[in-house]
Amino acid sequence: MDINRERLIGMLKTMYKIRLFEERAKKLYKAGMMAGNFLGALHSYIGQEAIAVGACSCLKKDDYVVSTHRGHGHAIAKGGDIKRILAELQGKETGYSRGRGGSMHLFDLKIGLLGGNGIVGAGLPIAIGAAFSSQYKKTSQVTVCFFGDGAATQGTFHESLNIASLWKLPVVFICENNLYAVTTPASETIATPNVGERASAYGIPGKVIDGNDVLLVSATVEEAVKRTRTGKGPTLIECRTYRWDPHCFVITETRPKEEIEEWKAKDPIPRFERKLVEEKIINQEEIERMKSEVIKEMDAAEKFAQESPLPSVETFKEEVCAK
Repeated sequence: MDINRERLIGMLKTMYKIRLFEERAKKLYKAGMMAGNFLGALHSYIGQEAIAVGACSCLKKDDYVVSTHRGHGHAIAKGGDIKRILAELQGKETGYSRGRGGSMHLFDLKIGLLGGNGIVGAGLPIAIGAAFSSQYKKTSQVTVCFFGDGAATQGTFHESLNIASLWKLPVVFICENNLYAVTTPASETIATPNVGERASAYGIPGKVIDGNDVLLVSATVEEAVKRTRTGKGPTLIECRTYRWDPHCFVITETRPKEEIEEWKAKDPIPRFERKLVEEKIINQEEIERMKSEVIKEMDAAEKFAQESPLPSVETFKEEVCAK
């Protein structure tokens, strides 16, 4: 492996953090759904951890990330505070959007997180704007734009790739193809076998990779980031993966049970664990210690979110009403 030990262990820990965060959020959401303890729907990122971690491991703090409605993993991988993320999910004043945005609108300019979006495909033109600002200001910042297979059929996808190619904008497009747009199979909505093949229409590199291999994701995104930092323009990367949970927890699961179990057997975390153990980067004792540390972080985040106040009505009125 060309990646240093510290970075590899950090990637594994971040994958645990995303997985355990989502498991904790699911538990709390299901327990409090009827009591209104969560703001909006909950879209779990479990199963897709390798993409966010692999991609964000290639970025600098001031590089930009544009997220989606399924964005907790992106926020955590970019360095987000899990206390503030969980507080936002619960609509608390201490959350990233002060309890106003909920799960789909995590935003933190300090770490380059330009927010998620409840509108399918709406993040693509936002990424174009961020990339253009970097080019205009002549900084070395890169924008990574995550989107799903459903967004790949939106007009914003084609418009954004077209202008990014024309202007050689410093942006990397990452399609997280989890094979379903809500409950509709990607095969019924995408005319070509692979989203990555569409890059040829815009004269840019396009790749289709195994999105459950964090090292492959990291290597592919790193190559794309280096390319765009040197002014050579965008790249489209399609990462094939699978979400373990329903689209969100207010929609009934319709996918075949056999398919779900087949993909669960391809869990990206144990796969990466085995690789690191084989390479003697880490041992099982260190892995268990790492998991325990992350669980303690989750306990602290839950306590912080539960004890945080709700936004005051007075403050809300000041922020949304014209003076």
